[in-house]
Amino acid sequence: MTTFKTTLIAIAAALLLGAALPPQTCAQTTDSKTFAKLLFDQLEYAPAPDEQPVALEAVGYVGGDFNRLWLRAEGEQSTLERAGETELEALYGRLISPFFDVVGGTRIDRSWEEGGKTRGHLAVGFQGRAPYQFEVEPTLYVSQNGNVSASFAAAYSFLFTQRLALEPEVEVNAALQDVPEWGVGTGVNNLNLGLRLRYEFHRKFAPYIGYDQNWRFGETADLAGGDASDGAFVFGIRMWR
Repeated sequence: MTTFKTTLIAIAAALLLGAALPPQTCAQTTDSKTFAKLLFDQLEYAPAPDEQPVALEAVGYVGGDFNRLWLRAEGEQSTLERAGETELEALYGRLISPFFDVVGGTRIDRSWEEGGKTRGHLAVGFQGRAPYQFEVEPTLYVSQNGNVSASFAAAYSFLFTQRLALEPEVEVNAALQDVPEWGVGTGVNNLNLGLRLRYEFHRKFAPYIGYDQNWRFGETADLAGGDASDGAFVFGIRMWR
């Protein structure tokens, strides 16, 4: 419980710090207008693995220039059996620079294997797009049982033409405690590298092909039955509104 309370204080402090920043520290914008956007960054199918899964990564927001409600979601569903999982996040975001928000809120994990299970987290972190389109998303999580974990994701788009883009991305996950029922071990859990080539027929619609490789380490690999890595070709669409 000490860790849980400490993290609550850290989340509050980070959000208050963002709210207390003077106007000149932030972009010269106001919250006089409300904006909304929904991006399906990845909606894809992998034909090679046994489960032949469909995967989704999406992010959206509603709010002004300084204060926003962010929604993030990712998940995977087998097309051959009732097996899959999802992560849903609802985060308050406060603009602290022209390119970055500090965010804090909740994350809910849901798995429908073995009768189904659910767990909740507190979340705090940053997200944004640095100049030249480099996106980063470091986030710290504390579960309802006080288990601490963290993730770091980054992506970059190389534009070959105004419509053709190659996007590599990396995601690393780590945990301070092992949580066997969720397949999580202590230390660095996994490293995921993806590479996707998309063609934008329209700015809001782009089919793509790519390859996704995942490595598991230490206890996490042991909990997966010694399966240390897997990879798959994928194809899908990226769209937003």
